[in-house]
Amino acid sequence: MEGVEIRGPLLDRFDEILTTEALDFVATLQREFNARRLELLAARQARQAELSAGATLGFLAETTDVRESKWRVAPPAPGLEDRRVEITGPVDRKMTINALNSGAKVWLADFEDANAPTWENTVSGQLNLRAALDREIDFTTGGKTYALRPDEELATIVVRPRGWHLPEKHILVDGEEMSASLVDFGLYFFHCAERQIAKGRGPYFYLPKMESHLEARLWNDVFVRAQELRGVPRGTIRATVLIETYPAAFEMEEILYELREHSAGLNAGRWDYLFSVIKKFRTRGREFLLPERNAVTMTAPFMRAYTELLVRSCHKRGAHAIGGMAAFIPSRRDPEVNRVALEKVRADKTRESADGFDGSWVAHPDLVPICQEVFDGVLGDRPNQLDRLREDVRVTAEDLLAVSKTPGEITEAGLRNNVDVALRYLAAWMGGLGAVAIHNLMEDAATAEISRSQIWQWIHNDIELADTGAVVTRELVERIIGEELDKIAAEPGYDEKLYAEATALFKEVALDDDFAEFLTLPAYARLP
Repeated sequence: MEGVEIRGPLLDRFDEILTTEALDFVATLQREFNARRLELLAARQARQAELSAGATLGFLAETTDVRESKWRVAPPAPGLEDRRVEITGPVDRKMTINALNSGAKVWLADFEDANAPTWENTVSGQLNLRAALDREIDFTTGGKTYALRPDEELATIVVRPRGWHLPEKHILVDGEEMSASLVDFGLYFFHCAERQIAKGRGPYFYLPKMESHLEARLWNDVFVRAQELRGVPRGTIRATVLIETYPAAFEMEEILYELREHSAGLNAGRWDYLFSVIKKFRTRGREFLLPERNAVTMTAPFMRAYTELLVRSCHKRGAHAIGGMAAFIPSRRDPEVNRVALEKVRADKTRESADGFDGSWVAHPDLVPICQEVFDGVLGDRPNQLDRLREDVRVTAEDLLAVSKTPGEITEAGLRNNVDVALRYLAAWMGGLGAVAIHNLMEDAATAEISRSQIWQWIHNDIELADTGAVVTRELVERIIGEELDKIAAEPGYDEKLYAEATALFKEVALDDDFAEFLTLPAYARLP
C-alpha cells in the first residue's frame, strides 16, 4: 500500500490480519489522529515539568461545570450489564481459551501490561481473538488439549490496547511509526466488530494510562471515526477507562463525560496508580515517599480516597465501577500459602463489594469462584449496584495527595524483593512473556514499574533501611543485584543471555539519574 510499510516478518496467517483493507483502515486513523496524540504526549511532559518545579495536582477549575451539571453515560451495553468477576491476561492461545472458559463475566484481553509486544505476539493475538469469536481456537501442550466449551456462554471479550505513549515500530505510515494504540484498537475493530455485533455484543475496550480528559476526548473521536468508516452505529463501541495515573484521579468525571456515549465505566488500576504517584512527584523529596510496595495496602488513606471517589464518580453518572486486581496464583504444593493468600483475596473483594464496586479483577481462573461468591453476597440477582450513589463520600484534593500518611517501612527485604521481581519479570518480558508468575503472584509491567521506580526514589532520597540501617545507594543496589542474580542463576531454566539483557535494562531504568517515563519504552527498543 502507498505510504504503508510493514517491517515485521509475515509469519503464518499474518496476511489474514494485515490485509490491504485493514491496513488502509488503521493508516487512516493514524493520519487523522496521530498529530493530536503527539501533542497530548507533549502536554504530559509540560505538566511533569510543572510538577517537578513545585506545582501540585487538583480538580480543574475549567471543568467545574462538567462536575456540577446533570448528565449520564450510555446505559450498559449487551454483555456488560453484569461484570461481577473479570479475569485478565494476555492474548496467547492458552490464555484465550482458559479465560473464556473460566466462568468470569468478562475477559480483559490484554495487549498492554500483560503482553510483551513482540511482533509475533501483536499479530497472533489478533488471530487468536478472531478465532475465539469463530469458535475455531484450540491449543495442545504436554499432551493436553485446550478448547472452548461447546454451547456455553463465554466471558465477554474486552480488549486493552497499548497506551497512547507506545509506538508500533513494525508498521510505518508515511515514514512514521504507528501509534500502538491505534494498531491494537484498529485491527481488532476492523476484524471483530461485526463478529461481536452478530453475537449480540459489541467491540468493547479497556483504555490504559490516560492522564487527562483530553486524552479521553481523543479516544472518543477515534471511536466516532472508526464507526463511521466501517458503517457501525455510533455508540456501539464501549470503553472502560483505567484510572491508573495520578492526574487522572482528579479528572474522573471529566473522563466519563468525554466518553459518555461510549463509556462503560472506570477501573481502579491500583498498581500503575502507585507507580504514577512516584513518577509524578519523584523530585519532591520525601513528601511523596511510599513504603515498600507490599506494605502499601488499599486501606492507606490516599488509596481509600481514590477508590471511594471512583465509585461515587461512576455511580453518580450511571457508569460501572470495577475494582482492582487479585494477583495471587494458587500453589499446587503449599496449602498453607493458599489459605493465607485466599483469605487476603476474600477480604479485598469483600471491601470492594461493600464500598459499592460493581465487580473486580482476578488474574487466575481459580480465583473466579471466590470473587463471584463475594459479589453474589452483595448483588444477589442484581447485575450491579449502580443504585448505590455513595453520596456520603466527600474526597478533597488533599485526601488524594495524602501519601505521607501511608504506614509502613522500607527494609532490605523489601529492596531485595523489588530487585528480584524486576529482574525475573524483565528477563521473561525480553523473552516474549508479559504476564509472569513470580513467588505465587502474577506480575506484569505495572509491578515491575513500581519495583524500579521505588528503588530510584529511595536512592535519590538517601533512604535508610529500617532493618539494617544501611542507606540505599547505587552501590548497595548493584551489590544486591549481583547477589540476587547468583540465586536466580542456580535455579533450573536460567537463561544467561536474557538475564544479562534484563540486568542492563534494570540498571538503566532504576539507577540512572534521568528517570525513564516508562520502562517499556527502552525495553521495546531492545526487542527485534
